Parts: sequence; C-alpha cells; structure tokens
Amino acid sequence: MQQYVDYHYDGPAFDLFGAGHLLAMAIVAAVATYLIWGWRDPSEQARRRARLLIVGAMLLIEVSWHGWNLLNDAWSYRQHLPLHSCAISVWGSIYVVLTRSYRVYEILFFIGTAGAVQTLLTPDAGDYGLPHFRALQTLSAHGMIVIAMVYMTAIEGFRPTWGSLWKTMLIGNVYLLVVTAVNYLIGSNYMYTLRKPATASLLDMMGPWPWYILWGELVALAMFLLLYLPIWMAERQARRQTVSIR
Repeated sequence: MQQYVDYHYDGPAFDLFGAGHLLAMAIVAAVATYLIWGWRDPSEQARRRARLLIVGAMLLIEVSWHGWNLLNDAWSYRQHLPLHSCAISVWGSIYVVLTRSYRVYEILFFIGTAGAVQTLLTPDAGDYGLPHFRALQTLSAHGMIVIAMVYMTAIEGFRPTWGSLWKTMLIGNVYLLVVTAVNYLIGSNYMYTLRKPATASLLDMMGPWPWYILWGELVALAMFLLLYLPIWMAERQARRQTVSIR
C-alpha cells in the first residue's frame, strides 16, 4: 500500500481510458444522472445533508492534496496556489454549495464544469497510475466539481442564463491576463498560459504557443454552448407548455 502514497512512485503510469479511468468517469456520470433524474423532491433536510456531504468531500480531497505535498516537501507557490481554473472551481464550488450564491454559480457552471470534464477525460496525473493517491485525487477532485454543479442545477434549481455565458467569457479572459502576469512575475505556469502541460491534454491538438491559447478560447466557447444547450432546450419546452396551457 505504501507505494500508492509515495511521492517517488515507480509503478505503472496512468492508463488513459483504461479500466480504472473508465470506472471513475462512470461513477461521476452515475451520480450526476441520479441527481438529474433519480432524486425527486428531496426535503430541505436531505438537501442540507447533501450539501454538507459535497462540501466535506471537496475539503477532504483538497486538504489531503496540499498535505501530501507538504509532507513530501514538494509544495511550491509556483505550482500549488489556487490559480488554475480547476483549483479555483474547487474552492468556488465549496462556496456556492455552502452559501447558494447565484453570482458565483453562474460563472462556475461554465468554467468549473467545462474544465473539470476536460480534466476527467485527460487527467493531469503525470506518471502516477491508479490506484495511487495522486491519480485518485485528480479524478475525485474534478469529479466533485461536476457533481457540485449538477447538484446546484438539478436539486437547488439554479440556472445559468445566456448572459451568464458571455459574462463568463469576459471574466475568463480578464483572468487569463491577470494570471499570465502572475506567471511572468513568479515563474509559474498557471492556466498553462506560457507553455503546455507536460502530460497529454487537449492543448496538444491546438498547435504551439500562443496559438493553442486562441484555439482554447474557441474550444471553451463551444463547450460553454454545449453546456447551455440543454438548459435552453428545457426552458424553451417549458415556455411552449405554458403557452399551450393558456
């Protein structure tokens, strides 16, 4: 068991779309499916327990990640500050679930879900294969972002708007400029604005720097539109039913 928590791991690397990876994605998909179609009219007490469970799981995952790096003398302000979009999404999701803040939700619905889904598909686990702590932490942290956003949408009844999508694009671009300046100042590579990640990712298909950033903008917009599509379709159907009743 010790090898699965060791920082210097010499076991098999992460098996992209291997059995363990597919199982992890299936678990996230199953929980999301249950929240959307299976959990009908939960009481306020049940929703409160669910919120505490989501927050507790996300805190445990995030604290254990920083603790593991600190214990191995590997924590660095150039790598572990909460400046990557998914790190922000973890803490933002905790805040949204605890406070039920719509203003934060409408941004995280797009940034958090899109970023987490992309990372679930191509995890940045490096040489750490399942069931190593690092691989489990990566999959569970991003899976919980998806679950938190699905929960707030399906159970708490929050909905992003068309304006939320464009607000997210604006805020995201401003943040890219800010984090790029931070990267130049401290020698980091948060949000991968200076170079691509070392492990395989969607950015590998988008050309060299800085073109992959521009392509990334288009991919982000496409993902945001896909995320908004079922919301738009459901609202359109609801409007049609209202008109027909009248």
